[in-house]
Amino acid sequence: MNTGEPERVERRLTAILAADVVGYSRLMGAEEEGTLAALKAIRRELVDPRIVEHRGRIVKTTGDGILVEFASVVDAVRCAVDVQREMAERYADVPAETRIEFRIGINLGDIIIDQDDIFGDGVNIAARLEAMADPGGICVSRVVRDQVRDKLAFAFEDMGEQQVKNIARPVRVHRVRIDDAFAALAAARPESAPQLGPSLALPEKPSLAVLPFQNMSGDPEQEYFADGIVEDITTAIARLPWLFVIARNSSFTYKGKSVDVKQVGRELGVRYVLEGSVRKAGNRVRITGQLIDTTTGAHIWADRIDGSLDDIFELQDQVASSVVGAIEPKLRLAEIERATRKPTGSLDAYDLYLRALAQFHKSSPESFRETIRLLSSALSIDPSYAPAAALFGYCRAWQRANGWESVSDEEATEAIGLAKRAVDTGKDDPDVLCMAGRVLSNLAGDHATALGLIDRALALNANSALAWGARGYVLTYANQPEPAIESFNHAMRLSPLDPLGYTFKFGLTLAHMLAQRFEEAMKWVNETFREQPRAAAAIRIKTSLCGQLNQVVERQKCMRDLLTFFPGATIRSFDRYLALQNSPELTAIILEGLRKAGLPEE
Repeated sequence: MNTGEPERVERRLTAILAADVVGYSRLMGAEEEGTLAALKAIRRELVDPRIVEHRGRIVKTTGDGILVEFASVVDAVRCAVDVQREMAERYADVPAETRIEFRIGINLGDIIIDQDDIFGDGVNIAARLEAMADPGGICVSRVVRDQVRDKLAFAFEDMGEQQVKNIARPVRVHRVRIDDAFAALAAARPESAPQLGPSLALPEKPSLAVLPFQNMSGDPEQEYFADGIVEDITTAIARLPWLFVIARNSSFTYKGKSVDVKQVGRELGVRYVLEGSVRKAGNRVRITGQLIDTTTGAHIWADRIDGSLDDIFELQDQVASSVVGAIEPKLRLAEIERATRKPTGSLDAYDLYLRALAQFHKSSPESFRETIRLLSSALSIDPSYAPAAALFGYCRAWQRANGWESVSDEEATEAIGLAKRAVDTGKDDPDVLCMAGRVLSNLAGDHATALGLIDRALALNANSALAWGARGYVLTYANQPEPAIESFNHAMRLSPLDPLGYTFKFGLTLAHMLAQRFEEAMKWVNETFREQPRAAAAIRIKTSLCGQLNQVVERQKCMRDLLTFFPGATIRSFDRYLALQNSPELTAIILEGLRKAGLPEE
């Protein structure tokens, strides 16, 4: 019945990124097939992966344009800058008349949602900002500039108020000044390239130098504080066994100098550089940092940390811990991307391991099968390669926990054996120790040994979010929800942008469920789905929570999803492998919820 009331529309505040190709019609007229092929390659290899990395959602595409929404305006700007930098690198040697270049506009505004599409002035302004941007450039609205100016190491040029089509009020526009190095890169030509001095070969491991942080306090007496921060960060990062870190004495030869990170990379033989600044005012201090790929000049990570000088040493430890926890997953992602671009004929055990990690992060039955295939190849090259052995066992544990594969007793025994072998050869590698601990906990039920391995991993690297997450799971399986929750929260504080962050949230779901805080558990399982919609184990847990909370409508939807992921599932089939890893108390709670949700016994 029509009540005469207007239909209620769904709205939300979001960051909108609009991009298009400069001179698209000209490029298509000159070379239609080549332009289409090039654009598809750019989308597949560059644009789409950056959008996923920065947690954006592609709303729609046109022949030459794309509209993307982000929950975070910081993520939107970072994504735009990354895309433009990599496009400049990709087309540095291509003549201007055949070069593909994007213009990007970003706005933060209220939008109307209609199914998968979005509308409203927020979208329209982003499109108008895009049209104002230079080729290879980015224009943002004032609200975007205000939101990110103290969070990102990018400068903005004020273009004044602009009257834009179909928008009643003028829009204050700012141009992102990415940096001088990027501008030089975009305009560079081989004939104008400077002659380079001798370069050191890059080590086999990913390599990093922590440069002296700039003292922005205006007080020379504060140099000791900035230097202390760098020493703490260097010491903390040097604990990561998979990373080659330049000693402090070498890095400090650049103190007080204006440096080109590419030159630093050549002279020190490192792929990555961490640089930053320290600003002290009264009893407050602000520390900024940015991680740069010296081979491309691309910024991989940037952030700031604010604190009090009440305890200077505690603040230094906090900064070191936060920086290491944040850049470790970013470094891994950068290394994974590098390995996936290598020709298959030149792969060694390390590159195969990195490719396996890329498949592991996709978190699907198919990707895990490919992960195991790649790890098997790595171990055939180097049977003593501990990270590959530990990850192999870890994959088997995940397969069984998610119900993706019917992991046989023989396969479980093989995985346990590989985990133990990995501990023997990688006893000083925190990642190996915590993955092996998860295997022994999940597949062998040996929570005490697992916790010992993970505690050793944390003694070696207290900044390992992976180890803190592993500790949370083992404590949950050992029926200790409160310390488990503390561990998961610590993991998320250390690595808030971790590509495996959804596993910490799912761990919090289980721990709160064990403590019978079902409303809180439901909040965390929904967060898990937001980051990883294909988390099969989370489907089972959400269905159980719907049963415990008597959420009838949601329970019916969850049951349909559950039976899609686990055809023919019953209480008995779930009981068989839930009991292999969980405490009896958690297993009973999960099964009770599934019964209430309507899952049959047999």
